Amino acid sequence: MNRNTKFWISLAIFQVAFGFTVFALTREHYIEAAGPRVSAGPLRPMAPVQPGSIPQSDLAQFATATAFQTNSNDPVEIGRQADQFFANKQYDSAARLYERLVKLVPDNVDTYNNLGITLQYLGRSDEALRWLNEGVAVDAGYQRIWLTLGYVNSQVGNTEEARAALTKAIDMNPDTDIGQSAANMLAQLP
Repeated sequence: MNRNTKFWISLAIFQVAFGFTVFALTREHYIEAAGPRVSAGPLRPMAPVQPGSIPQSDLAQFATATAFQTNSNDPVEIGRQADQFFANKQYDSAARLYERLVKLVPDNVDTYNNLGITLQYLGRSDEALRWLNEGVAVDAGYQRIWLTLGYVNSQVGNTEEARAALTKAIDMNPDTDIGQSAANMLAQLP
């Protein structure tokens, strides 16, 4: 094997290892540490739903009531249902409800962030980036959306865009969990 072939094989192995590392770090952060949070606005904030915090009996009851409740136009109820679907890894259902919530409450940057990461988990990266960029336009001062934007860009190979978004998240406040996660992701970029 010549030197050039060894280089490309080594690079491919590094890229695979890097991808798995970033995936493991961010998946843990979004699913277990942060969970999505959605609120109807400043008047009625919701607590985030943490994965594993929903008892099985409530899930069974939720499954039978979902068709009726999903027809609600109450942003808090839609957000709660979307968070439950996300926590249960039912990303298709979560994405539909987050999209609906964006239309009902278009100034809630949390919803754009949650929709973006949900679409990324569904493998719909282009849509995820579109929604995340729309969220940045709504509130460029929201640190979490910059972290998510950096993560999604890194996953699709947009290294410079990922670097810029993660740097922005760090610059906003390097001492928060989000700032530290952004710093860890930035250090992993090639």
